[in-house]
Amino acid sequence: MTTQTKPLSERLMAGFSWLWLLVLIFVPLLIVLKISLSQAALAQPPYVPVFEFSAGVEVFLEKLSTLSSAAYQGLFDDSLYLASYLSSLRLAGLSTGLTLLVAYPLAFAISRAPARIKSGLILLAVAPFWTSFLIRVYAWIAILKDEGLLNHVLLRVGLIDAPLQIFATETAVLIGIVYSYLPFMVLPIFNALDRQDPALVEAASDLGASPFAAFWRVTFPLSLPGLIAGCLLVFVPAVGEFVIPDLLGGSDTLMIGRTLWSEFFDNRDWPTASAAAILLLVLLVIPMLVFERVQMRDLDRIR
Repeated sequence: MTTQTKPLSERLMAGFSWLWLLVLIFVPLLIVLKISLSQAALAQPPYVPVFEFSAGVEVFLEKLSTLSSAAYQGLFDDSLYLASYLSSLRLAGLSTGLTLLVAYPLAFAISRAPARIKSGLILLAVAPFWTSFLIRVYAWIAILKDEGLLNHVLLRVGLIDAPLQIFATETAVLIGIVYSYLPFMVLPIFNALDRQDPALVEAASDLGASPFAAFWRVTFPLSLPGLIAGCLLVFVPAVGEFVIPDLLGGSDTLMIGRTLWSEFFDNRDWPTASAAAILLLVLLVIPMLVFERVQMRDLDRIR
C-alpha cells in the first residue's frame, strides 16, 4: 500500500499555521516563562535574568540549576493572588451562566427563523463587533452611572425614587462582560441548532412527546457541543479580563487581570506578574483539554 502525500498547498498552509503559532504564541510564552523564573530587581528591565537564551548551550545548561521559583512561591504566600484567582473564576462563571441564559433563546429563535431573514438576524447578533470594544465599554459607563441614561429613564417613569447604585460594582462588571461576549456564545449555539435535522423533533412528536419533552430530549442534547464551545469562548477571556473591571468595576472589584496590571506597571514586579500569568494559563488550559477529550471520545463513539 502506497502512502499518499498531501498536496504542496496543504503542506504550505499547515507549515504557515505552525509558524504563526510558534512566533506569536510559543515564543512569547517562553519569554514570559523566562521572566517568571528570574529575580526582581531595581533595574531596567526590572528583573535579573537567571539565564540568557543567547549565552550558548553550555552556559544555558549550567544556569538551569539556578532557576528561581521565588515568584511562584510568592503567589501562594500572598493571599491577594488566591483571592484574585477565586474572584476572577467566580465572576467569569457567573457572567458565562448569564450569557448562556441570554444567548440560548436568542440562538434558538434565529435558528428557527425563516431562511430569508436568518442571515440578517445573525448580522444583527454580531453588529456590536463593528464598534470598538473600548467605546462600547465607555458607553456602558454613560448608561450605568448614577446620573446615567438608565437611572434617568427609571426616575422619569417613576419606577425608582433614588438612583440605582450599579456603576462601580460587580453587577456593572457582569453586565459589561455579558454584553461584550454575547456573540461568542450565540454563534456556536446557533451553528449547533441550525445543523439539526428537523425530522428528529417531528419523530419525537409523532411518538407522543410534548414540545418541551422533544426539546429537552432531542434538541438540547444535540446542541451541547455548541453550548460547551460557547461557554469556553466566554469563560476563558472573561477570567483574564482587564478593561471591563477596570472601567466598570469599583476599587474593591478584584480580578486577576487588574492584579497583573498592578504588578507589571505599579509595583514593577515582572517575575511575580509573569508567574501569575503562567499559572492563569495553566488554569485555563485544563477546561479546554477536557472539552477536547470529550469531543474526541464522542467522535470515536460515532465512528
